[in-house]
Amino acid sequence: MYSPKDGSFTFKAGPFFTNILLADEINRASPRTQSSLLEAMSERQASIEGNTYPLPAPFLVIATQNPIEFHGTYPLSEAQLDRFGMKLGLGYPAKDQEVEVLHSQFHHHPLDDIAPMLDCASILEMQTARRAVKVDTRIAHYIVELADATRHHSAVKVGCSPRGTLILFRATQARAFIDGRDYSVPDDVKAVAIPALAHRLALDTKAKYSGVLKEDVVREILERVPVGV
Repeated sequence: MYSPKDGSFTFKAGPFFTNILLADEINRASPRTQSSLLEAMSERQASIEGNTYPLPAPFLVIATQNPIEFHGTYPLSEAQLDRFGMKLGLGYPAKDQEVEVLHSQFHHHPLDDIAPMLDCASILEMQTARRAVKVDTRIAHYIVELADATRHHSAVKVGCSPRGTLILFRATQARAFIDGRDYSVPDDVKAVAIPALAHRLALDTKAKYSGVLKEDVVREILERVPVGV
């Protein structure tokens, strides 16, 4: 920030400096704004005017994207997509859930009643516990085989990066941890492979305009690649 009084500049932390950063409809942000997230999401730091500032821990980025509209939107680059751990599609709520949404807003918005469920220390503790989950060498090989299969698939132009392989490894640990185990099994890999890998793939032109879905590519690979290779 420039001070006209004495001509000096002072640093003022922006929205990056938070524990949970919500980028709503990120595909409406300009490419320059999107690219500003790259360092923050990879290195957990921000470089500004030659100075590096560490971001608070934990630092999580959640982004939403409108998949329908294209006017006034900018596609996310492969580098940007690769830095998101998972991509989930919400779709429409079930009918009974939609009725509940209607009834929950009779008098006020339910967001007004939201209370904290966790603090930062609890999240950091769970992240530490996740790292202690054991992953057998055969399961690690299975993860690598799945990632490698995306790189040689006929419909894929750019396959899963080593960063994607690492994220799938960590997601496998997390799934086991949530299930109350200190060891992972192949079903953990299969449960998280599609949301962890599909958005990282770039389809070739023919597959893209033939209606091939990235999720179907990963699903086909899961059916084809054997466990324990």
